[in-house]
Amino acid sequence: MRPPELSATVELTVPFHDCDPLFVVWHGRYFEYLELARTALFQRLTLDVPDIRDMGFRMYITDARCRYLSPLGYGDSVRVTARLAALEPLVRVTYEVFNLTRSRKSARAFTELATTDAAGNLLTTAPEPIRARFAAALERGDQ
Repeated sequence: MRPPELSATVELTVPFHDCDPLFVVWHGRYFEYLELARTALFQRLTLDVPDIRDMGFRMYITDARCRYLSPLGYGDSVRVTARLAALEPLVRVTYEVFNLTRSRKSARAFTELATTDAAGNLLTTAPEPIRARFAAALERGDQ
């Protein structure tokens, strides 16, 4: 099932400590940038980690892929957008990393998240309380 688009965007400036000696962002840092955008998206949906835990669920990344298109460098301004792409069988979030300094896409990626109950039992799809948060955001007209 492909839900209507829900997205969140964060902007950041690449800090020196994220770069290698050539002033290029180390590839593993991209996942930190993706997580910032995913967190912003889930916070908008009232699905931050404490919210999910309070509902009696846990969410875990089961797959993450990043396609690097153009390197980010020290001091670059970056926009990372996270979009909800699917709710079943797993929650899928897609990402775009855009280098504002150089006006080009730097990466595209996705993560898939599985949901378990508090005891760790895998659920085959997002449970109704989580789906309700997505539906409420759509009713409010969040984009």
